[in-house]
Amino acid sequence: MDTVNNGENGKGSCKMEISTTNDFRSEIPSIVDTLVSLHDQEGRFSHIGPEPVPSRISAIDIIKRAFRIIYPGYFSETSLDEINIKYYFGQEVMELFQALSDQITFAIRHDCLRFDLPCTQCEERGQRATINFLKRIPDLQATLAKDIRAAYEGDPASKYYDEIIFSYPGLYAISVYRIAHQLHIEGVPLIPRIMTEYAHSLTGIDIHPGVEIGESFFVDHGTGVVIGETTIIGNRVRIYQGVTIGALSLSKEECEQLRNQKRHPTIEDDVIIYANATILGGKTTIGARSVIGGNVWLTESVPPDTTVFMKRPELIFKEK
Repeated sequence: MDTVNNGENGKGSCKMEISTTNDFRSEIPSIVDTLVSLHDQEGRFSHIGPEPVPSRISAIDIIKRAFRIIYPGYFSETSLDEINIKYYFGQEVMELFQALSDQITFAIRHDCLRFDLPCTQCEERGQRATINFLKRIPDLQATLAKDIRAAYEGDPASKYYDEIIFSYPGLYAISVYRIAHQLHIEGVPLIPRIMTEYAHSLTGIDIHPGVEIGESFFVDHGTGVVIGETTIIGNRVRIYQGVTIGALSLSKEECEQLRNQKRHPTIEDDVIIYANATILGGKTTIGARSVIGGNVWLTESVPPDTTVFMKRPELIFKEK
């Protein structure tokens, strides 16, 4: 009897739960109506219209495809040898061409339609920009090889080059930056920034694709590094975690006036910037071969061959 009663009670409970669920579900149509009526009201943002939207997922996939070409054998799922390498490159390059040209076309068409710009043959531009990028891959490989050597020479904890390629977040962020920067040079909208912000989300290293960075660049550890859009960095520069190379805080009006002007510092050749240093302002230049110590705050230029450091703080030791 007890079993039967429990079953009947259980059925009653289930019916009540179903009824309650239906009550809640019945409220959904009014919520949807509210969302539809207000989606573009009172300053809200929406992207509803004929403009094609570049895919963030596809942009991330393009990074992975580019890595498989720039670093052959490191990130592929199959082993490479002298027999299959030509087929490997052929397939990878063709697939990258299709994926990247599609996304560049979407990005250009998006801006043309969204901002009512004159037609610029977006599909042709997308394919031309992709071909230009593919032609630049050997140069990217050569530049990144110097970045890898700079990491090895600047970090005694690195055992060999493979360790750096596989595991260093600094090299990953720099690699993605150099890919995105080349697309930025080609005038590709949206996609370069998606790429560098993806690297930022993984590594904590924020490098705008518009930054100009020379050869043999090394970011050690890297977490918390910020390098703003109009920064210029020379050759053989080394920076550590927490470094900010940024712009001075601006009012809304000043921000509009300086949007397309130089707002970030220039770092000349062979400079070392230690952890948590902050260097700000478009007129600030750090001269060649200078060393900027940890926790330094700079808004003025430094001559070449200068060491800048904080005065040693007074430490107090108390016996328990």
